[in-house]
Amino acid sequence: MIYPQLLKKMFILFVAIFSFSTLASDYELSAYFGQMYSSDLSDEAGDAALSVDAGGNFGLAVAWQDSPNGQGQIMINVVSHDFSSEVDNQEHSLDIMYAHFNGIAQFRQQNYVTTVSLGLGGAYFDSDVSEELYPSATLAFGTRYEFSDSVSFITELRGYASLVDDNDDMFCENEICHAQFEDTLWIESNISIGIAIKF
Repeated sequence: MIYPQLLKKMFILFVAIFSFSTLASDYELSAYFGQMYSSDLSDEAGDAALSVDAGGNFGLAVAWQDSPNGQGQIMINVVSHDFSSEVDNQEHSLDIMYAHFNGIAQFRQQNYVTTVSLGLGGAYFDSDVSEELYPSATLAFGTRYEFSDSVSFITELRGYASLVDDNDDMFCENEICHAQFEDTLWIESNISIGIAIKF
């Protein structure tokens, strides 16, 4: 379950993004959901991998048309993962909020559009005991089917790479560590569908 404070932060950030986007004369609001698959964690000794479950995600994005075949976009994506600790045999959560500025190339064939997106931003990690902000990059391939000039159905395959600190005490409490990052690069892949509305 995504923590209420994480949803509150997402809402505040989205309101700021939406306010910024109103400065553009032609902008687009997208909402999407899907499934995210992540890297594994490891135990405190680094000897055994701890499997992280696939989490459902929800995202919002605001885009503006930079050129006939290109968009700028600010995107927020939230996911909640669970993993089992070998220390206490309990389930623990890891919630992540991604916020990225993206450039999108559009390859149009009448009402069908193929998209390629590249972005930079940050990833806010929230475990049961700690919070950290890490730099992050994203790459996506997608499709759009335009029902009309203002409504499109979107699909997307997206990857995230976040530069984490494998020495962080993200999962440690009272000198007891339930997990640690396996590597300095946290990788996630995301399959999602959604709706985009132009204003």
